[in-house]
Amino acid sequence: MKKIEENKLDNPAWYSLSETHSEFVIDYGNTKFYNPDYCPFGGFIDSENISDSIDQYSALSNNFFIVGKKPQVSGAVKIAKELVCLQMIIREKIQLSVDIEIVKLTENHNEELCALVNLVQPGYFKTKTPLLGNYFGIFKENQLVAITGERMKMNDFTEVSAIITHPDHTGKGYAKQLITHVVNAIFDENKIPYLHVVESNIGAIKLYEKLGFVTRRKMSLWNITK
Repeated sequence: MKKIEENKLDNPAWYSLSETHSEFVIDYGNTKFYNPDYCPFGGFIDSENISDSIDQYSALSNNFFIVGKKPQVSGAVKIAKELVCLQMIIREKIQLSVDIEIVKLTENHNEELCALVNLVQPGYFKTKTPLLGNYFGIFKENQLVAITGERMKMNDFTEVSAIITHPDHTGKGYAKQLITHVVNAIFDENKIPYLHVVESNIGAIKLYEKLGFVTRRKMSLWNITK
């Protein structure tokens, strides 16, 4: 049985860009960022001299996030805010029957997918974000009303992300069914699912706990702007 290095979850952007998602990296040495067309996230190992890397990346993206430890920044950019999230992990499949049709989304759904995410959670989802992993949706009367997908990926871990339901369709259990589908598919790939949720989002946290997720640690996302 292979050894799972769970400590890599302490620096998920760095290790995703070092492993499964290395094709999307913009690498400045001790700082790695996603190509901003895909995801506005980055991470670092050693805090020394990272302000230069952050300045260089800010020429490509004027609004992005460092995931993990607080970065040192120069006077050319600023830390606009600290977003404190819970990093939650699940260790076994969800035993819940999925009784609604779940559609694997394709490039043809991209416009509708991006519109739904940015309606509910603007600022994180880019036009090429769906290329980072699999995305699934529920349709009602030919309208995409709920989605869940995958974002940061390492050799042993896949992040469940974009758990979104259209405001007109909440309370129908769509998120529960989609999370079950995505989590169990990740386990089928012999990877462990995890997610990040803003610590103030009590309703979402309760749902994730009910499905079997447990809080592993707090994780800060440092929003950098010019």
